[in-house]
Amino acid sequence: MGFDYLANHAESIGAKTAVILGEQSIDFATLNRRANQAANVFKQLGCKADDRMAVMSFNSIEYFELVNGLRKLGAIFVPVNYRLRGSEAAYVINDSGAIIAAADRDHVAVIDEARSNIERKVNLVAIDGDEPEGWLSYPGLRDGASDVAPEIGITGLGSSMIYTSGTTGAPKGAWRPGGIGLENIFQVISLFNLDGSDVHLLCGPVYHSGPGIFAALHQLLGATIVVQKRFDPEDALDQIERHRVTTTFMAPTLLKRLVEAQEQKPRNVSSLRAVILSAAPCPFTLKVRAQAALGEVLWETYAATETGFNTILRPEDQLRKPGSCGTAVPGQEIKLLRDDGTEAAVGEPGEFMVRSSWVAEYYRRPEATRNSTHDGFFSVGDIAYRDEDGYFYICDRRIDMIISGGVNVYPAEVEAVLLAHPDVADAAVIGVPDEEFGESVKAVVQLRPGANIGAEDLIAFCGERLAGFKRPRSVDFLDELPRDAAGKLLKRKLREHYWAGAGRRI
Repeated sequence: MGFDYLANHAESIGAKTAVILGEQSIDFATLNRRANQAANVFKQLGCKADDRMAVMSFNSIEYFELVNGLRKLGAIFVPVNYRLRGSEAAYVINDSGAIIAAADRDHVAVIDEARSNIERKVNLVAIDGDEPEGWLSYPGLRDGASDVAPEIGITGLGSSMIYTSGTTGAPKGAWRPGGIGLENIFQVISLFNLDGSDVHLLCGPVYHSGPGIFAALHQLLGATIVVQKRFDPEDALDQIERHRVTTTFMAPTLLKRLVEAQEQKPRNVSSLRAVILSAAPCPFTLKVRAQAALGEVLWETYAATETGFNTILRPEDQLRKPGSCGTAVPGQEIKLLRDDGTEAAVGEPGEFMVRSSWVAEYYRRPEATRNSTHDGFFSVGDIAYRDEDGYFYICDRRIDMIISGGVNVYPAEVEAVLLAHPDVADAAVIGVPDEEFGESVKAVVQLRPGANIGAEDLIAFCGERLAGFKRPRSVDFLDELPRDAAGKLLKRKLREHYWAGAGRRI
């Protein structure tokens, strides 16, 4: 058999707490035993190496049993976004080729609804009981299964297939046939100085690659993981204080809520040493507030499900390099390419391309993989520039770029200005149809409670800080902007409203 880190932990630190959720906890010895049982359950259901299991669930202790059980079998974990509807979930199950679909009690109804659209026979497993007709009970199956580890060679963290958010069409499975390489695993551990003595807070949804990979890395090291079923800023601060949490990973939207809660009711967060940010650009004003509220603990990485970790910005550079996502991670070859395929100069925006052993392929979509690749370099469509010191700055996604009167406008730059206004809680900038310019710049804004600033004042505020062509021509107000559970802004939903009757999309 290959090296099984969980089995090793069970022998060496078996009594140490592995996972905490509220008042529940499980030690490494018990987690390893249950993971062995889970592996044998899946084996009895016909699952073998390289087969896939789709899971729709909030964060839970059972998640760690399932994902480790699949790893022990050499099978592939396919997390399903719990915001999806039945037909959307069926798409992921069908596309991934999953032979088992599991859900917790909060999402059993969604997968049950998906049944009529699933194209093959799939075993349906209720993770925490309460199974509908035709479903199997995971607790019942697990408790009756052998706790002897299956004899299958395993190394590393195991394999997963993470589906992209689908901002450019149907979601695509980012697939690494051999899983994440050991050299990449050790590199990330070294980059962020992770250690077995850490206590890690898992607060983002594990169907996103960031929360999942950092939870896995900490468990590999034998660290304790404190789990939130769903993110709640007050509870997160309580957990940090209670369990002396040292590390966590989150999107800037979650950081904003955490900082606001800490400002209103401070907790003892002195144990924190690393709050790792990714998934979206973090406004400089929020970084200033976060440093005041939490200490000099922010780390930022520009990463993608398909490309892994590309850049890193360390705590000492957060305020020194406003707007930057850091320098290249060692081993990542990065190019910024103009539209004609030549390399952009210092300070000039170009498409961010990367070549490394991290890069995934799109499952069953060789054409999509080829379309994202240029001379061996892969791109998810982000636009960036670099400064003379080698620090990178993400301007935007190519799909989000606005072309108004033949001039490119990168929305992230305008959004950063809007978010600096004291009355603005959240903001998105999109291109909307314009008969004269093709597209005009529109801001969609969520105000802070009690604020009553008008559109003209916000436009003037931007005009004082941006070139005229970047200034919003109009402003609409919403009670809340559409974001997914990881904090990513769903601009596609915003655009649909404005482009519905235009007869075109750009």
